[in-house]
Amino acid sequence: MGAKSMVEQPDTRTEQERGRDDLRANIHGMWGAVADGWAEHADDTDKRGAGEVEQLLELTAPQPGERVLELACGPGGAGIAAAPRVDPGGEVVMSDVVSEMTAIASARAAELGLANVSTRELDIEAIAEPDGSYDVVLCRHGLMFALDPARAAHEIHRVLDPGGRLALGVWGPRERNPWLGIVLDAVSAQIGAPVPPPGMPGPFALQDADRLAVLLTEAGLQDVTVSELDVPMLADSFDDWWTRTTALAGPLSKMLAAMPPEAGEAIRERARDAVAPYETAGGLEFPGVALIASARA
Repeated sequence: MGAKSMVEQPDTRTEQERGRDDLRANIHGMWGAVADGWAEHADDTDKRGAGEVEQLLELTAPQPGERVLELACGPGGAGIAAAPRVDPGGEVVMSDVVSEMTAIASARAAELGLANVSTRELDIEAIAEPDGSYDVVLCRHGLMFALDPARAAHEIHRVLDPGGRLALGVWGPRERNPWLGIVLDAVSAQIGAPVPPPGMPGPFALQDADRLAVLLTEAGLQDVTVSELDVPMLADSFDDWWTRTTALAGPLSKMLAAMPPEAGEAIRERARDAVAPYETAGGLEFPGVALIASARA
């Protein structure tokens, strides 16, 4: 029996669309490449973000029997915390755009014996789930890394059941998050260009509370609220802070790893000088601010 002939479908995308799709694929690949760092520091991340997760859950109030979707889950802290609240009869799906991250979340949930948790690879900008399939959507520090956050907000609205609830967190103003801003400033000074480049997603892409509220409202979500939450960062030493922060910094981690040793050391020294105001007898104490948004479908 002869092989069936395959007809290649023409690529109808514009040059701009192809460029953005290639960029999106590269960004996704970078997250997969830094997953080991997220696995190593998952417990520290959960500890620091415990108050933030608690607020996301208070705002959405998951109930027994409901379906919860965590987007850009990373190690799955929010989804794991939500699982007991929807039991019995409910389900939590922890999703991320790369399998390396969902594998971490899956392993952590299994270790805790959470039978009502599963994982899927889902792109926040094109969520491959049916309309109205979830009662609650949670997203902690993921939306600001979407290349098209407006498209992502529309997708979140689409997969929520009418009356479903959303709660998400993004980092607030860069100047009020020196624990990360110092690293970005040091890299920018070394390479002579802003990091991330203009127009690229990054940790402070949605740092403006008004812009975030408009983004969600224009996606069709209702009862949108945005508030601030203090999320300080404590570190035992400079090395402790530097190791944790750069390991979790996504695309920035790969940039640092690719630099010549002398450039990397110059960046470290700039950062070491800049953290002086945050030194205490017990280590480093950085302020931090997140924006917490909630809405209904």
